[in-house]
Amino acid sequence: MDIQTLRIFAAVAREGNLSRAADKLALTQPAVSLQIKGLQAATGLTLFTRSAQGMNLTRDGAALLPLAEKVLAAQGDFKNAAAGLHTQVRGQLRIGTILDPEFTRLGAFLKVLVETAPQVETELRQLMSGDVLAQIDRGELDVGFYLGGPAQARAHPASSQSNRATAQTGREKVGIDSGAIQRLDLAPQFAFRELMHFTYRVLAPAGWGPRVLGKDWKALAALPWIATPPASAHHRLLAGVFEPLCVEPRRVAMVDQEASMLDLVKSGVGLSLVRDSIAMRESQSAGLVIADQVSLQSVLGFVSLHTQRQAPVVASAWQALDAVWC
Repeated sequence: MDIQTLRIFAAVAREGNLSRAADKLALTQPAVSLQIKGLQAATGLTLFTRSAQGMNLTRDGAALLPLAEKVLAAQGDFKNAAAGLHTQVRGQLRIGTILDPEFTRLGAFLKVLVETAPQVETELRQLMSGDVLAQIDRGELDVGFYLGGPAQARAHPASSQSNRATAQTGREKVGIDSGAIQRLDLAPQFAFRELMHFTYRVLAPAGWGPRVLGKDWKALAALPWIATPPASAHHRLLAGVFEPLCVEPRRVAMVDQEASMLDLVKSGVGLSLVRDSIAMRESQSAGLVIADQVSLQSVLGFVSLHTQRQAPVVASAWQALDAVWC
């Protein structure tokens, strides 16, 4: 008994005639008759009775037919699944993540990716956005989230030649290095999509109202600041404000995590840039003070190399992104 025998049994049952079943299966009538006899011998059952009209299923044959059809359907599903695996995207996708997962919709993004490209294995790396850009440029990441935008994602040539990639943009060369993100246009090797515009506010400890309310950037620079590494969006945004004013903020601590920055503000250490939604929440719940005369605009985006944009694994990430950030 094999799949072909079951296929012949089902065909004869459906057609009610050996000759018609043989035609459907592209077999000879004697070959079909021989297979039916063999199946009856193997089961020890009479599956058909002959009549002037053709072949009629017995009660035993009618009982076995649904099971035979189930086996044939399972074989068809197996073939289809095997064929589908040849066309499915597979491989490893290295994703650079930033901030909290809720803000970037990371969970929803990964859910769509798993559903649409189940053969893709994902590796997540929590980084500062400048490090995401640098690692994508060096081929260490495939895609990632980034804070800035086409006019804010910038870099200057790093001192280390070995960890730098340069690209011509207008009159200037842009070097991408995780320790050297500064202020030039986003290099053209990157594909970038803006996902969300939002505002950064300057948050101060409770009781600092007289020191920050009504103050401009130059006055705020004289106060204690919680600094961030050059690869952070905070560093780039503040550099864009303070450098044209020819002032240097008074840095009293260096941290690389938003949660740590917020904790230091609550502890009374100094000022920090904070997303507007968090600033409002902490102002209401902890009495922290929001500087009322200054703010900075930023963009959450998604980035990869242009040359990898259509690579199957990377393309699957962009498609999942489109579904979540439609």
